[in-house]
Amino acid sequence: MQNLTIGVDFDRFPPEHTCDGENTSPRIRVTGSNAPYLAVIVDDPDAPRGTFTHWLAWNIPATAEIPGGIPPERRVSRPISAVQGTNDFRRIGYAGPCPPKGASHRFFIRVWGTGREVDLPPGADRSLLEDALASAATEYGETMAVYERRKTLATPPDTGPRT
Repeated sequence: MQNLTIGVDFDRFPPEHTCDGENTSPRIRVTGSNAPYLAVIVDDPDAPRGTFTHWLAWNIPATAEIPGGIPPERRVSRPISAVQGTNDFRRIGYAGPCPPKGASHRFFIRVWGTGREVDLPPGADRSLLEDALASAATEYGETMAVYERRKTLATPPDTGPRT
């Protein structure tokens, strides 16, 4: 399998790509692909109950940059064409990092190049996508970023007027 170089604009997820912000998908740079299509899985292997999937997308026409802000629709036509699956929040499309407060988690952005379109219906789950990628993928690369939600500080009890 050919190696891809995958990049994002951060080492730590900025709030706009998380549940603490706008929850928009990040821009993903892809270098070294010769495949006609791309597939993406974003996951959190540090989740309390095991690996948690945040995004599944496939049949993205070859590009050096998957733009940010992909809408949470089953079939996307803008800003790129893509089919999206059901994440572990049981929603279609991207759902950003949202670990328990105070816990730093790693989030992997995994990209496959495929030699053909992946024959899966919109809304498919991760196991179906991984099974399809086992025979369709010819390229692979990944990158990782972290995110930690801030603990909210307890408000001290009101002790009356201060002088």
